[in-house]
Amino acid sequence: MSSPLVPARARILVADPIAEDGISRLQAAGEVEVALKLTEDQLVEQIGPFQALVVRSETKVTAKVIAAGVNLRVIGRAGVGVDNIDVEAASARGVLVVNAPTGNTVAAAEHTMALMLALARNVAQGDASLRSGKWERSRLVGSELRGKTLAIAGLGKIGAEVARMAQGLQMRVVAFDPLVSQERAEQMGVELVSLDEALAQADVLTVHTPLSDATRGLIGAEQLARLPKGARVLNVGRGGIIDEMALADAVRQGHLAGAAVDVFTKEPPAPDSPLLQVPGILVTPHLGASTVEAQLSVANDVADQIAEVLAGRPARWAVNAPAVAPEEAGLIVPYQTLAAKMGSLYAQLGGGRIRGVEMLFRGDLATVQPGSITAEALGGILRTFTQDRVTAVNARAVARQHGIEVTEHRGSGPGTWASSLVLRVDGDGPSELEGTTASGESRIVRLDGLRIDLDPAGLFLFFGHRDRPGLIGAIGQLLGQANVNIAEMQVGRDAPRGRAVTAVKIDERVTPELADQLRAIDGVTDLHLVEL
Repeated sequence: MSSPLVPARARILVADPIAEDGISRLQAAGEVEVALKLTEDQLVEQIGPFQALVVRSETKVTAKVIAAGVNLRVIGRAGVGVDNIDVEAASARGVLVVNAPTGNTVAAAEHTMALMLALARNVAQGDASLRSGKWERSRLVGSELRGKTLAIAGLGKIGAEVARMAQGLQMRVVAFDPLVSQERAEQMGVELVSLDEALAQADVLTVHTPLSDATRGLIGAEQLARLPKGARVLNVGRGGIIDEMALADAVRQGHLAGAAVDVFTKEPPAPDSPLLQVPGILVTPHLGASTVEAQLSVANDVADQIAEVLAGRPARWAVNAPAVAPEEAGLIVPYQTLAAKMGSLYAQLGGGRIRGVEMLFRGDLATVQPGSITAEALGGILRTFTQDRVTAVNARAVARQHGIEVTEHRGSGPGTWASSLVLRVDGDGPSELEGTTASGESRIVRLDGLRIDLDPAGLFLFFGHRDRPGLIGAIGQLLGQANVNIAEMQVGRDAPRGRAVTAVKIDERVTPELADQLRAIDGVTDLHLVEL
């Protein structure tokens, strides 16, 4: 991902505890400071100089914190849920949010199964009873899980792993998830049903959805009442998905045989929380991801992504930016860099008012998801025309705010190159740029139909002119007299003595006076100083 240059050693703030191996990986990417248990005001006061912020679930990254992070480029969540991060505020300011959605999958699924078994066999009650000097085998008769129906709300990575483990216990599994296809559910051996159907059939209900406005309070008193009498309920997902008071009431009144809760609306819960007052509810202090293996995995995953972002490369699990599939990264990443350069070149060549941007993907490039490449091109264009902070995260939103229509198309054939990217702009500047990559290196190969071969890196003078004898020599003579060294030169033309463009790469900047002399050369129609 392209963005403004950062210091040679970026500054990274770690605000929640993560595994030491993750800290070591971050130290290879920048200067790391660890400051734990910061209040919102303390974080606001300290965040200004940092390019990256790492949190788990404890620290709340609010809009106020993000606004104070004037240098912030990326926020990393060492875990799955990002409900403690104001993702909308981050996106509006062009700050990337990444998480580690796979590192604690097995840990959370295993804890779910542990609580399910503990509920079914009265493990906690048996332990407490025996320690108090009692022997209550007859009172603590449990239930087998074999043959029972497990209803899962949320069939993402953790929900799917819970389903797999439950099937190993010979449970029947039904699931509610509006984002999962019937085909995907069938591949997992899971029956996909509506939420009401899942509730009606559940011997055990477990929730594994993210916490959002759509899922907050998803399971309330009405939903709990639809469960069969004697069912059990688990929440190893996120606090707030299940109404805590309603759950406590359903267990207290005997409608539910029990419940197990690992996550709470407020953590830690208040001593008078209803979940802590009912004997039939088993509670643990947010242990779902608390294994040595999971903590190491999520710390490494988020640290590696932050290092990638700070190095100008895409993140593997970006929450608020176009995703790049790992198998496509080798092709996409070089074109992200090229797209940003093409957008910047357009803008510096006198882009003026822009009404629309069209992206055309040719050859092998037509087979990948283009969103991240388009976002980079928009960022390259828009950073020249707005004082807003523009990155690939918010480029489309900024384009909409400026009334720019963005379209994407795939070409039918590769043309001259195995892959190429065409940027077409409806505006006041050049109408079309085309670029390609070779061995990961960017080349701009056409400018408004004129063939060139330009490495888009460095300081350039772009001349629009008529192709005529002596003009190139006059350019060279003036630059030489001013002690401006020419690194390379590319000339494109449509016909002998026709329309032409010359790109001169220079080692020193030209003065305004020299620029005026160059514009005055007979045949020069326009001149632009470009830095890529």
